[in-house]
Amino acid sequence: MKRLLLPLAIATTLLAGCQSTQTPEPDQLRGTGDLGLIIERATGSVLVVDHSEYEILDRVEGLGDLSHASVVYSRDARYGYVFGRDGGLTKVDLLTGTIDERVIQSGNSIGGAISQDGEYVAVSNYEPGGVNVFDSDTLETVAEIPATYVNEEGKQDQSKTVGLVDAPGNRFVFSLFEAGEIWTVDMLTTPPDVSRHDAGEEPYDALITPDGRYYIAGLFGEDGLSMMDLWNPGQGVQTILPDYGKGEQRLPVYKMPHLEGWAIADGNAFVPAVGRHEVLVADMADWSMVERIPVQGQPVFVMASPDNRQIWVSFAHPKNNVVQVIDSQTREIIRTLEPGKSVLHMEFTPRGEEVWVSSRDSDRITVYSTRTLEEVARLPARKPSGIFFTNRAHALGL
Repeated sequence: MKRLLLPLAIATTLLAGCQSTQTPEPDQLRGTGDLGLIIERATGSVLVVDHSEYEILDRVEGLGDLSHASVVYSRDARYGYVFGRDGGLTKVDLLTGTIDERVIQSGNSIGGAISQDGEYVAVSNYEPGGVNVFDSDTLETVAEIPATYVNEEGKQDQSKTVGLVDAPGNRFVFSLFEAGEIWTVDMLTTPPDVSRHDAGEEPYDALITPDGRYYIAGLFGEDGLSMMDLWNPGQGVQTILPDYGKGEQRLPVYKMPHLEGWAIADGNAFVPAVGRHEVLVADMADWSMVERIPVQGQPVFVMASPDNRQIWVSFAHPKNNVVQVIDSQTREIIRTLEPGKSVLHMEFTPRGEEVWVSSRDSDRITVYSTRTLEEVARLPARKPSGIFFTNRAHALGL
């Protein structure tokens, strides 16, 4: 009996010792569910923020050219992957406020996505074109997918790639601007299987519906949008909302609309019109035009609050100092807000009680209550642009 008890006592003591040395102090423990990253585009830095406390936790520097930067998150929401315009892909640790890994993967990139299983990070490139895929842990290259096509002169060329999103089945989907195509990449095959589909003229950005079924690319070269049913890819790509500007002269486009933050509410899709001072409303049952809502300028972001009751719209230069809020049921503008000079981005808190708005030329973030539409907080930031909260880790296409 003594032989049995002695080892048990020693094991218990050792286990207690291991627990006491490996458990962090209470003030060192925290989750990441109410954290996020804010891009400071002019200084190559990002802010780590706590949106529950309106607090800036860290500033991480050395991320290169962030003039058109975006962020996706690891499955555990600890790491943010920042896509820089200079081709930089940077893995930021939100808990330590440091750069975990960084690579320069191209000459000019325009966003990216993380796969459904969290294993791969893909980057969409302008120069030299194509999509590069990396291991999310190490940022080592997994695949290089050149966006080759035959140009008007009959020669093989490379296209800019845009509208890169993740899709169910561990797929990536993206569009080719010059080629007018939509490609899907299956990351469950080795090497990744690529499927090509003809689309409309000059797709410039794209979105995926929350259920992952439809991939929709906006078209710069013509009216309408190209839509692909990912459940039935054999049906090809169809055009929806064709001729929405038929017979009307297009206005100058100072900044391309962004479709990533698109809005779905009450069975309808709300999307910005290219070269129009309008938000288009489409019935998602048959993708027919329902309404054209006049707004004060050319929309850039058209975003729905998480409860889908409000549509928040930001605008391109020169009328980019305001945000307009639309009631999704009445489709009327209920408030025009002035968050500051040069509004660039908006982000709702996960349950939608507040929205954070960046104003580049006012060097600040303004936080509004979505219930009262009144300002509740301000945070200083250096030329802020994109705002990305960690709840994006668990949403498709973000």
